[in-house]
Parts: sequence; structure tokens; C-alpha cells
Amino acid sequence: SVIISLSRRKIIDAGKAFKKFLPLFDRVLVERFAAETVTKGGIMLPEKSQGKVLQATVVALGPGSKTKSGDIQPMSVTVGDKVLLPEYGGTKVTLDDKEYFLFRDGDILGKYVE
Repeated sequence: SVIISLSRRKIIDAGKAFKKFLPLFDRVLVERFAAETVTKGGIMLPEKSQGKVLQATVVALGPGSKTKSGDIQPMSVTVGDKVLLPEYGGTKVTLDDKEYFLFRDGDILGKYVE
């Protein structure tokens, strides 16, 4: 329950920070998880040896893309979802001295279900 309350607090804090920035159309703003700096055996990893983190938390969403008929197609993720990102792509965005990435909804590979 501690992890859940911390993640909820983080989502609430993120919501306050993003009142000044909202993605458009089918864009999804995510915050990548921190890279592993220590192996299970306790060995410290140098920065070059750390793999690219492909998991992230959704922090803001656009309203969705428009279909040819003008209807809004709903997004497949919601704020707070943990998602799997492609290895390449996304646009780096710095807000309040933190790094975030913008992806299209269709570029996100999947979401983790608890």
C-alpha cells in the first residue's frame, strides 16, 4: 500500500505540473522509469552499461485523434498507466527540470495490468 500511495501522490504532483502543458491530438506524455544502477548481486553499473529504460508512467494525454467523420477516437491509455515504449522514437520534453517524452498513442507497445 505504500507503493500505491506514493504513485498516487506522484500522479497528483504531476497533474499540478502539467496544467501549463497538455499534449495535443493523440500524443501521450510519459515519464520513463529510472535506470537500474545496481545489479541483483550488488555491482554498481556505469552509466554506459545501463540499458535504455523502456517502461514509463503516463503523466498527461491529449484528447485523442479525429476520424475521417470528425469523431474523436478515444485514447488507449489513461494517466497513471504503466506502459511499454518502443526502443526508439518519442520527443524529449523538459518541464520543471525533469525529462519527459511525447509519443503517439499508436506508438506505445502495451500497458501493464495490475
